[in-house]
Amino acid sequence: MYACTLLLCYLTGQLLGVDGGGDCQLMVKSISGNVYQAGDVVIGGLFPVHVEAPHPEMEFKRKKVNDSCKIFNQRAYRWLQTMIFAVQEINSNPGLLPNLSLGYLAADTCLAESTTLVAAMMMVTGQDISLADTDCGSAPTVPVILGDARSSGSIVVADTLGVFDIPMVSYFASCVCLSDSWKYPLFFRTMPSDAEEAQAMTKLLRLLGWTWVGLVSADDDFGRFGSQMLMEALRGTEVCVAYHEVIPKALFQEVAHQNITDKQWIANDAWVTLGTIADPRNIPSLAGTIGFAVRKADIHGLGIGNSLYADVSQLRITYNVYKGVYAIAHALHDMLACQPGKGPFLNGQCPDVRRLQPAQIHHYLRRVNFTTPLGERIYFDQNGDPPASYDIINWHVAEGTIQFVHVGHFVSCQGSSGHFHIDMDRVVWGGGNRHMVPVSVCSSPCSPGTRKAVQKGRPVCCFDCLPCAEGEISNEIGSLECVRCPERFWSNSNHTVCVAQQVDFLSYNDSMGMILSIISVAGATLTAATSSTFLYYRHTPFVRANNSEVSFMLLLSLKLCFLCALAFIGQPAVLSCMLRHTLFGISFVTCISCLLSRTVVVLVAFRSTLPGKNLMRYVGPTQQRLGICICTLVQGLICTLWLTLAPPQPAERAIQENQRPKIILECAMGSVVAFSLVLGYIGLLACLCLLLAFLARKLPDNFNEAKLITFSMLIFCAVWVAFVPAYISSPGKYSVAVEIFAILASSYGLLLCIFAPKCYIILLRPEKNNKKHLMTR
Repeated sequence: MYACTLLLCYLTGQLLGVDGGGDCQLMVKSISGNVYQAGDVVIGGLFPVHVEAPHPEMEFKRKKVNDSCKIFNQRAYRWLQTMIFAVQEINSNPGLLPNLSLGYLAADTCLAESTTLVAAMMMVTGQDISLADTDCGSAPTVPVILGDARSSGSIVVADTLGVFDIPMVSYFASCVCLSDSWKYPLFFRTMPSDAEEAQAMTKLLRLLGWTWVGLVSADDDFGRFGSQMLMEALRGTEVCVAYHEVIPKALFQEVAHQNITDKQWIANDAWVTLGTIADPRNIPSLAGTIGFAVRKADIHGLGIGNSLYADVSQLRITYNVYKGVYAIAHALHDMLACQPGKGPFLNGQCPDVRRLQPAQIHHYLRRVNFTTPLGERIYFDQNGDPPASYDIINWHVAEGTIQFVHVGHFVSCQGSSGHFHIDMDRVVWGGGNRHMVPVSVCSSPCSPGTRKAVQKGRPVCCFDCLPCAEGEISNEIGSLECVRCPERFWSNSNHTVCVAQQVDFLSYNDSMGMILSIISVAGATLTAATSSTFLYYRHTPFVRANNSEVSFMLLLSLKLCFLCALAFIGQPAVLSCMLRHTLFGISFVTCISCLLSRTVVVLVAFRSTLPGKNLMRYVGPTQQRLGICICTLVQGLICTLWLTLAPPQPAERAIQENQRPKIILECAMGSVVAFSLVLGYIGLLACLCLLLAFLARKLPDNFNEAKLITFSMLIFCAVWVAFVPAYISSPGKYSVAVEIFAILASSYGLLLCIFAPKCYIILLRPEKNNKKHLMTR
């Protein structure tokens, strides 16, 4: 890839001429250099066969003699011959104009407006000597004119002949001003307007991605108007003009003199096939020029011997003449096909082709639509313009000369912007490069993930590429703005696509969730094993002495404590959120109530041995069950009110992690007060149990359970005191993991501190599992 400057050059497309004067009198005389052939319908033709008109007679004292035009124009002579050829071809085709012959009257305009107008007026008024024997009538002798070659001549003739309703079909006038159907309603042409070429050039620039160009135009009307139209066509596109220079006609000599060889030239139709510019001296500078030329066609049978004007290698305007004659012929063909009573005129009348009114042929010209013998479709739009059709010409160098190589074409279609076809493999670019399309941009296109930011004070083609903000993307090259990602989506690291935001919760598939689940199940299994041991040895003195009923209740509640941790794992749902803290609160209250009951029994048992006190009747099995149920019912009442008034619900919370949002799925408390009451009630019972157990720790007994309860409560309280700050500071799913860890740690603390020593004696020291050992102080 390399950068170069594109130069779009508009040079004059007109030949220079000198105005000449016409005769002041209307008289029957021969038009200078006319060619005539009789026919049922005679077509007028205006051709600049010479390019220098005679000087006018300014004294008006005598008739000017030897006032013939000078400097023969070979190219225009070929146009004249093409008109004659097309008329002969049409007359030889019985299917096109049956029983009707086409004639012509062609005149030399000498490339001057005055002689052009005189010739046109003499044609339509019958003043030419060739038409002198024509009957005078209401219909002009020539009802339609093919011409003129220049826009200025066409404007003069159209303005003057408009009062006669004489339609014109120009083959070379390209001025966009002639597309004004209100001012020139009778004007048609087979030459695309300059505006069409400007649009085609704009489309070429956009097709090749050339957005930074220099515009060079000739110092004449054609160059100024052409550059102005191109500037208007570029307005609103992404193509910017770096500079616009008006250069004298010695432009290419100066380019060659300064040895400028690194430019890509884009030519308009005025000079892209002009042999005088394609000089060998310009090869280093202009090789690789690409541009637009009016469509070329090979008209079979048009060759005219071996004369100098017989060159048919560049039949472009010649082909326009050919199409113009055929457009008139097809309009006449449609007239002949008119059925009486169904015609387009008053009372369904059809035109009399042999006494043709100009307005009638104008009507049919506007509706003409046909395909030429060469396969091109021809029609006129509401402005009288044809569909634009251009060849894409590329300048190749072969054996020291420039060759005009056809590498593609552009055709505008009605109802669309047209289409290009370019064979990129055949194109030689500026500087002779064949392998890489030149790059001409002020700023390189912004890649996906960035957006354009226009540089202050510079054209829109000059911009900076700014990365999209977080949560925004651009997935196209050269995006003007970034697009915000929809809800629950976020931009990827390159800001090119929106991806679903990460949804985070403590899952069974997470390693942390799996470990906690295993620990929870292991604790429940260990509790079940302890229950089985106590059940198997329930008749032994040791188990019976430890109040087996309360022990089984304690083991059952511990099992629920282990299992309730599983309710905290997995995606939060309505049921799981309601079950989490209620199951946790009730199971732990039941567990601590059992320990509190046993601690009270130990204290009362030793106090009842004192004289005059019989306190054991207040702590019997019934009273213990009642106390445990009352404590549990209080927690159950708190949980019921919580679930009724403001139950926990699944909720989403967005957090930022490594500057990226994450959706945390969690259970909202619903009521912080209710949650505080649940934990506070558990803490109250735990503190009371710890206090009583601490008071009973030194009571004499061979197996003082109060010591074990004291130690287990210390662990329980320590775990839950540490839980509060850890829970508050943990983000996302880790706060749930902290809560599960606190549940499991406190549950394991109770299980191991209370039942591990007992299982040790039952299983490993059976000699101590007897009444004698228990009664020993």
